[in-house]
Amino acid sequence: MNAVIVTADIITAYGQGLACLWDGVCAGQCAVRPVVRFPVDAFACKNAALIDSLDGQAHDSLVMQMLRPMLEQLEGEWSPAIKLLLATTTGEIDWLQRGVVEASRDVADSLLSRLLKQISRICGGLNNAMVISSACASSTVAIAQAASLIRSGIEEAVLVVACDCITEFVFSGFSALQALDPDVARPFDQHRAGLSLGEGAGCVLMMSEERARRLNRPILGEVAGWGMSNDANHMTGPSRDGAGLKHAIELALKTAGVAADRVGAICAHGTGTAYNDSMEMKAFKAVFGQPLSTFSIKGGSGHTMGSAGLIEAVLSLHAVTAGMLPGTVGLSCVDDEAEGWVSNENRTCDAEWILSTNSGFGGTNAALLLKKQNVKGNTNHDYLRSRLD
Repeated sequence: MNAVIVTADIITAYGQGLACLWDGVCAGQCAVRPVVRFPVDAFACKNAALIDSLDGQAHDSLVMQMLRPMLEQLEGEWSPAIKLLLATTTGEIDWLQRGVVEASRDVADSLLSRLLKQISRICGGLNNAMVISSACASSTVAIAQAASLIRSGIEEAVLVVACDCITEFVFSGFSALQALDPDVARPFDQHRAGLSLGEGAGCVLMMSEERARRLNRPILGEVAGWGMSNDANHMTGPSRDGAGLKHAIELALKTAGVAADRVGAICAHGTGTAYNDSMEMKAFKAVFGQPLSTFSIKGGSGHTMGSAGLIEAVLSLHAVTAGMLPGTVGLSCVDDEAEGWVSNENRTCDAEWILSTNSGFGGTNAALLLKKQNVKGNTNHDYLRSRLD
């Protein structure tokens, strides 16, 4: 059974919905701005892609402020029997920070199991639920898990929810690792100097294609292949030769039953760090040989950590459906390794298949092979854009 996406929603620093993100990156606009939520005087980097509407002193945590309106708006889109997968790296990390620093919260409020229960209640009591936390590949892994459950016949429908926020604790951690560009991330640029943090959230409802057609649901695209690996290279640094990501991509091609030469585009992890971008290019070249149109959105949206994979998968399907790939925001001088692959210009695209990759701390790598839908009479491009506005 094919695993397809029938409903999706996202929020990033560009605003609520896919249209804000899509229009922003296609216009070359950057959502990374000076941080005002917490003091940054002590840090070399003072910028991040924060969502302006979030309130650090509100009743809800930062991630619940992103998720609650999104999930409540989609009430009735699913049945109580479906599987729920929550993908995140730090969840309600602001509750932990307030519990330790201010003693104004119980630190137990930050447990991922508590967040899972909150989301389950909002969604009408989805008791068949679990957390997937695999660093910055978390939501990529969750979508892969959902597709695997559907294809194997274990589940007919799976709701994947992803979220991550930025707090002073998170910001200081990446700063201590010297992973942040003092200005703004420049993926695949000769002068890249680190990543920019971003926050975001999203959800996708996936189901078997048979069920989607039975229920007359618009199909946004198919999760046709997936692969995961761990290069076990370093606690935070990826394997320099890209072997781990290469293996994940090859597994994605294998599970899809698709030859490498049928893939037409790549949405890369593209963080803007020296080692990640170089590792990715080595992996892409090892699998595909000839250059493919490749882009990263993190120079504009910031690195949204555990939610990045879901956000980028939704945008990737929209890109191939719209027939256009956005330029890489922040890129001005293409690195020699990426020459012929990436561009800061929008490009037309007639690809049927697009690869989306993500990697994370601990050596984790994940890849999704996504297929656009060409259903006669079903304008998925218009549906996806209007549904996510």
